[in-house]
Amino acid sequence: MDINTLKKVIRKYALDNALKFNGKASAGAVVGKVIGELPEVKQYMKTMTFEVNELLPEINDLPIEKIREEIEKDYPELLEKKEKEERNIFAFLNIKSGDRVKTGYPPGPEKYPHIGHAKAALLNYLLAKQYNGTFVLRFEDTNPTLVKAEFYDVIQENLKWLGAVWDELMYASDHMELFYEFAIKTIKDGNAYMCFCDADELKKSREEMTACKHRSHSIEENLNYWKEFPSYEEGKATLRLKIDLEHKNTVMRDPIIFRIIKTPHARHGNKYSVWPNYDFQNAIMDGYFEITYRIRSKEFELRTELQRYIQKILGINITCTYELARFNLEGVVSQGRIIREKIQNGEMIGWDDPRLPTIVALRRRGFLPEAIKNFIISTGITKSESTLTWDDLIIQNKRILDKTAKRFFMMYDYEKIIIHNAPHQNIQIRLHPNNDEYGFRELEVENEFFILKSDLKELKDNELYRFMDCLNFRKINGVFEFDSLDYDKFKSEGKKIMHFLPAYGNTDIEILMDDATTIKGVAEHNIRQLKVNEVIQFERFGFCRVDAIEDHKGKKLYKFWFTHR
Repeated sequence: MDINTLKKVIRKYALDNALKFNGKASAGAVVGKVIGELPEVKQYMKTMTFEVNELLPEINDLPIEKIREEIEKDYPELLEKKEKEERNIFAFLNIKSGDRVKTGYPPGPEKYPHIGHAKAALLNYLLAKQYNGTFVLRFEDTNPTLVKAEFYDVIQENLKWLGAVWDELMYASDHMELFYEFAIKTIKDGNAYMCFCDADELKKSREEMTACKHRSHSIEENLNYWKEFPSYEEGKATLRLKIDLEHKNTVMRDPIIFRIIKTPHARHGNKYSVWPNYDFQNAIMDGYFEITYRIRSKEFELRTELQRYIQKILGINITCTYELARFNLEGVVSQGRIIREKIQNGEMIGWDDPRLPTIVALRRRGFLPEAIKNFIISTGITKSESTLTWDDLIIQNKRILDKTAKRFFMMYDYEKIIIHNAPHQNIQIRLHPNNDEYGFRELEVENEFFILKSDLKELKDNELYRFMDCLNFRKINGVFEFDSLDYDKFKSEGKKIMHFLPAYGNTDIEILMDDATTIKGVAEHNIRQLKVNEVIQFERFGFCRVDAIEDHKGKKLYKFWFTHR
């Protein structure tokens, strides 16, 4: 590995990432790009990571105009690529001006959606909006054993919050009569037959690529069995497509398209017991209602052939689908079954546990819809699997919150100190360091202060220290003495600037951290102006969202959820 070549490629992608994200490059994003261009460096990850971390502070300190100038001079191809991407991230679909575009997002109302589901929803929404098309939210709710009534509302609320507002709302289960019409058509056309094999027999038949005795039923026999279908018990009979038992795609080997389910449905109760399988209802809902494009997870890739076959034999619209790779968040649990078990045994507090990537958890922590959208777009539309980290999402959120979050002081694990001869002051501190419109907050201070124990341990005799926007002081023979108010003096000889709290008049707080532990402390009284759902920054601690304001022992207790550093 040539270290100079590696450094040049790292610099190229660090500049590129910084230009895309307001001058702040992400180490994870840069590493991914470097590996993409130089796959051989995977075996030198330690060296590469070191070089990236060495370079990023320099890049992130550059003004945006300097970053662009260097790219224009040394890496002009990046700007050409960026301009192309900005023009149309859906160019690969080759949609022409004037083409009708109708997209759909079809969740099952079965669980809380996570960030992977959000990617599918947002991409289909953005595709429709880019071409002035129609975006459909369609609930695929034709398996009563999985459907839970609460998730109809949960999913709608999550999508509204993300900004993926639909033009049409549909429920697959509202179209059962349509499914039955098409089922009868497949039988009459000789494309389906009633099968009475049990699950083991059916599995063996498909594996051995041999026909069962029911495959030779006449059309008339199949129609009669279809009429009797609702009276059968679960597992007694199925309706199967007659395709090709020797097909190389096992999905095409006479798949089941209807089965008996006696479980009451969340919307329709016991009205129906003959329910279509996923592929049949999905193909009809897409084709009959003329969904033109759908971007979905790669797990459906093998099913595309079957769904297009169904659309073809039924004579309905053929939907153009694109299957993209999932992305995984490193070390994060997203499987519904595992999450459910952890909630039931008390390992997690619920579907909004701060360790989860569910939309309800991200929202409650203080992640913003725009940040999630930017993160999803940054992952790309690709068939290549990728593993990302929380940092990749956090950097998108931080770029927004840095500009919008009000600043306050808070303390936990602190001690009280007295600074002798400190004057009484009413100090004013900016609510945001770079936004005058936010105004100021006021703190009344005398000579008693709270200071973090970690800061206190570092204070050395005779050195000059400063409390932010307040005063300078020294530690002399173990006693704290006021020095001055002058910030310029601190700049010329001071050692450390730190936040503080006056020892009186503060407000009790609790913060639920991202590992689900709780921190208890106090914050300045100015947080009493905050409302639930506001996301703020506690100086030198991190961003937090106001989750609740409660009465506690005659005082207000402000409860926060930690967002990130």
